[in-house]
Amino acid sequence: MSSTAAATTPVRTAEPARTPKLRADATRNRERIILAARDALVEYGADAPLDEIAKRAGVGNATLYRNFPDRTALIREVALLVKNRVLAGAEAAQAEGGSPFDALQRFVHATVEEKVGALCPILTNRVDVHDPDLVGVRERMTTAVVELMDRAKAAGELRPDVDHGDLFIAISQLTRPLPGTSCQLLDEFVHRHLQLFLDGLRAPAPSVLPGRAATFEDFHSDH
Repeated sequence: MSSTAAATTPVRTAEPARTPKLRADATRNRERIILAARDALVEYGADAPLDEIAKRAGVGNATLYRNFPDRTALIREVALLVKNRVLAGAEAAQAEGGSPFDALQRFVHATVEEKVGALCPILTNRVDVHDPDLVGVRERMTTAVVELMDRAKAAGELRPDVDHGDLFIAISQLTRPLPGTSCQLLDEFVHRHLQLFLDGLRAPAPSVLPGRAATFEDFHSDH
């Protein structure tokens, strides 16, 4: 072959490898598994049967294990889901307008739907509280809730002697099933009792609260 022909021969370069995107149906399956796991954990506790979770999600066991190699990985994703949904609820409440106290009420009523009281002991004992992803969303959630409460305080609508920890202690207590009762009974009355609590947060305060206000830091103390 002549040198001229060699010079004009096109050089083929290897195409860069492409990372396949998760298919839309695979993404939906993953989301259904996490939501089903959240509800099963509320009903059965930390040892909720994985077969039951797969059944509720409408997927096979192989699909569940392909997404989550073990129970710990699945519970971690439930923790992330719940915290992100609470964060989204706080942001939505602020964006919807109305009085600052009305925004706070909308957030609290939306948050109880996540059943954080029933999930709290499970998530606390089964996930690493120092996980960077969990820490990041927790910090954003804290900021959003503090802003909601600060706006209501500045407007003179929320009593000044409460903090964000007080709010979440009440939410946790009101969404934790009582021994010997069903989750359905809790669902029937939780918003009624929650409104009684919210009415007690309104300013002016009719009484002086004993002790100090609770903060999110109390939930994540190493002591």
